[in-house]
Amino acid sequence: MDIRSRRPTTKGAAETFTGDVWIDSIVQGEEPSRVRVNLVRFTPGARTARHSHALGQTLYVSEGVGRVQSRGEEITEIRPGEVVFTPSDEWHWHGAAPDNFMAHFSITEGVGDSPKPEADWGAHVTDAEYRGTP
Repeated sequence: MDIRSRRPTTKGAAETFTGDVWIDSIVQGEEPSRVRVNLVRFTPGARTARHSHALGQTLYVSEGVGRVQSRGEEITEIRPGEVVFTPSDEWHWHGAAPDNFMAHFSITEGVGDSPKPEADWGAHVTDAEYRGTP
């Protein structure tokens, strides 16, 4: 058994997030495990940039109200207790609703020795896109 101390909370990087986002790393699996679990907390209106994951991503919403959108699909509201699965290489974004905080657990897998990164990051979601307006 290995009991580890809690790691410090980190602020989400401006390159990959719009608004204030705070991340607590819960699990960083060591070989042969590749699982990664983070608690991600978004302030109202904060969100990720568009991104995809080499091996998919599962979100478990723990509090607040959020939004998710996959490329070419409608924006969907998410609430506590809901689970969102995004398959491998599907471009998407997620974050808090405009007037609510939102927190979720992000569960992903690293890609081991592969040269492919765990996540590919793209453009930020504009305010108009976030609001769902043309």
